[in-house]
Amino acid sequence: MAEVRVNKKVVLKDFITAFPRESDMEVVTTDTIQLKVPEGSTAVLLKNLYLSCDPYMRWRMSKHDEPIYFPDFVPGSAITGVGVGKVLDSSHPDFKVGDYVWGMTGWEEYSLITSTEGFFKIRYPDLPLSYYTGLLGIAGYTAYAGFHEICSPKKGEYVFVSAASGAVGQLVGQFAKLMGCHVVGSAGSDEKVNLLKNKFGFDGAFNYKEEPDLNAALKRLFPDGIDISFENVGGQMLDAVLLNMRTHGRIAVCGMISQYHNLDKPEGVHNLFYLITKSIRMEGFMVSNFFHKYHQFEEITAQLIKDGKITYLEDAAEGLENAPAALVGLFAGRNVGKQLVVVSHE
Repeated sequence: MAEVRVNKKVVLKDFITAFPRESDMEVVTTDTIQLKVPEGSTAVLLKNLYLSCDPYMRWRMSKHDEPIYFPDFVPGSAITGVGVGKVLDSSHPDFKVGDYVWGMTGWEEYSLITSTEGFFKIRYPDLPLSYYTGLLGIAGYTAYAGFHEICSPKKGEYVFVSAASGAVGQLVGQFAKLMGCHVVGSAGSDEKVNLLKNKFGFDGAFNYKEEPDLNAALKRLFPDGIDISFENVGGQMLDAVLLNMRTHGRIAVCGMISQYHNLDKPEGVHNLFYLITKSIRMEGFMVSNFFHKYHQFEEITAQLIKDGKITYLEDAAEGLENAPAALVGLFAGRNVGKQLVVVSHE
């Protein structure tokens, strides 16, 4: 007889239309789960250890006629996101009991995974497993692929990173510095600006909340213009970036967090004409388009970590009961570094 456990989980109460609140989610313990894969199925049973909080999850909390790029959450069911787990049972040939894996899992203590597409076995379990929610997972690979594959960087180029102290931004800046680029980032507090300059090695940074004119701020920090912009914010920030791009500049559009709080009235971008006059290439991307190169990234980045060439900052919330507050805090800028939730230390 398989062991049965109560399965604590975080559920979305109902679809939302505005800024997410903690009260939009609920931590419940009404379900139980058998700690064994059902007979006749090909599946993996995970004990979840770490969960990633990411801005895109806001989109999934609203009802859409057509999915944006991930399905909407199902009210009353566990919300899902990227997580790190330990395999407790498996009938899948690629995953064995005791393996550590990362991929899309439930915000719950235990998850039965029936589709392992986009799941990866962790090949460097000697490094902090929490890194696979960020640095060695989606955030890190988003930064690496977006910068190298979309931006085609060259040594000596001028790079701007918006939302630069976040999970992706802090890494884009460091990958750019490793390429020999000049890097400037924006962040939402003086504390985060100091981190960019003194911990992550950015050449410059500014607090966008204290800049009444973003265009003037970028002109001050990029007197000769921007070659590469890694866009995480959108709206007014993207408008200012377009004014300051150099001819043949590249913009990688990774996210637009300024738009996530109110999907009914998104901010317009008014300076798109500069895409023509400056021959700028602006391209959005999904990191899943580059999953076929993930293990190459994992090997390179693991070595950079071991060599002390990358600095990484995590903001960890302990326990599933604190997961709603951690997720909501992203949109108020409360986190410093990669926001994650610790479900279990083993």
